[in-house]
Amino acid sequence: MGRLLVCPLSRVESVAASSGAASLVTLLSPPAQAPRPLSIAPENHLILGLSDIIAAQDGHVLAGQAHVDSLLAFVRRWDRAAPLLVHCYAGVSRSTAAAFITLCALTEVDEGSIAMKIRELSPSATPNLHLVGLADAALRREGRMIAAIEAIGRGKDCYEGEVFGLDLADLEATA
Repeated sequence: MGRLLVCPLSRVESVAASSGAASLVTLLSPPAQAPRPLSIAPENHLILGLSDIIAAQDGHVLAGQAHVDSLLAFVRRWDRAAPLLVHCYAGVSRSTAAAFITLCALTEVDEGSIAMKIRELSPSATPNLHLVGLADAALRREGRMIAAIEAIGRGKDCYEGEVFGLDLADLEATA
């Protein structure tokens, strides 16, 4: 089992309620705060304060190895009994990167197939390449995660990304 969902900040409450999500990953630029739906226990909510950038910029927080390590530790503890919801502000870059990283860490599916599935489910998905690069190194993927995201290219322009989800078992079955 195990269902992974991705959405923008504006849809967190409704997606959590309709899906029964019990775990949540929030990726927002500090000092932004995201309310935690009441259905999600505090210990099942990971908040990563990082900006949607791929290179250091004054006044912003560039993703670091500690962010990726926290994400990997959190998703590896996910029991998969109820959905895991991942969101950032728009549901386009940081959240799709975190979803890609999660799927690479938790399945045996090749990176290219995972990236293509994300593109199929979300035409606007543009996973943050810096975040992906950090995870590529942490997971010892030798550049395959970066290459997979580069292969799908930039997603279509939008204000907010599509809400999408997939079952890990279904992803593994089709690979």
